[in-house]
Amino acid sequence: MISFKPALDRVWKVAKRPYHDLEAEAVERWVEMPASVAYIPPAICLPGQLDRMRATLFSDAADIQRSFAGDFEIVEGETLGFRVKNVDLVGGVLYGRRSVRHLRARPWQQLAYPPPTECLDGVLYESWLGNRWFASWLAEDCLTYRLAEAHGRPVTSRTASGGHMPEYEALLGMKPYRTDAVHFQDLVFFQDLANNAGRAARAADLRRRVLAGRTPPSHAGVFILRGLTGDRRLLRNEAAIAEELARTRGFRILDPATASVARILEDCGGAEVVAGVEGSHLTHGIMLMPPKATLFVLQPPERVVAQLKIFTDRQDQRYAYVIGSGGSAEFEVNAAEVQKTLDLI
Repeated sequence: MISFKPALDRVWKVAKRPYHDLEAEAVERWVEMPASVAYIPPAICLPGQLDRMRATLFSDAADIQRSFAGDFEIVEGETLGFRVKNVDLVGGVLYGRRSVRHLRARPWQQLAYPPPTECLDGVLYESWLGNRWFASWLAEDCLTYRLAEAHGRPVTSRTASGGHMPEYEALLGMKPYRTDAVHFQDLVFFQDLANNAGRAARAADLRRRVLAGRTPPSHAGVFILRGLTGDRRLLRNEAAIAEELARTRGFRILDPATASVARILEDCGGAEVVAGVEGSHLTHGIMLMPPKATLFVLQPPERVVAQLKIFTDRQDQRYAYVIGSGGSAEFEVNAAEVQKTLDLI
């Protein structure tokens, strides 16, 4: 038999009656981690930086202004667990009886599929964001894995890992079952979005596991190069700023595109400051630098983002930023402002 759930999903969307998310079919749900109260500290910056903000991503301008202003408490919600029955995973999409959840973007839209021949029980820990951005994979999906392994067999549709992922998986002891065509008789998954105390503890555990009990020597800082990797966000004077910080502040310069995880651990694990252009590559530093260390982010004015501050707030780290001039694809940052901001840290 052939399943036409993908076609039916498209029909219902056209009719503006889309299928439910998978949570709607849960036969069991529970609180995995309770809510908790967290303090949101203010970001470190020179006066007038936000006056340069012309466009934002992931959040609107008011939310970013509030996050950067900080100095308030917030209730971080619960982490929830769900159990569903009889779900197909095919082509990066989960199909329930009348529910759909996409795990990654796809270049094509299938209309039907043969039912998977493999059947198993599993626990899903991956997310659409984690499949799209390395930052979300390391700072979020790898934390959800710790919940998954406590409930059964962790499963992912990611059939192959690239870049630094295999090394991180080995250091973290992650051994998921990989499949992209399976029928789950019983599937557990989580709503693991809130940065509550439980999630913060899992982030601290990730750092301990990756550093394997080592305490890297403290040093002034590291500038993590972005260059032309990832979505285009070129800091035209990136090399000049990195070299100036190396000369005047004793910063190390790290190119994650060519560095091993061992080198990343050495440079980021004891850094007092991790600096660089906003992007997923900075997550190496966020997840490895110690509490009270500072993430210093250089942002283009047409793509101001507060997402990385969410991670530093969670992990008792500090966040500093400078907004440059130019566009979202290419921009420049004033080197004197970089130095003055570092003086505030």
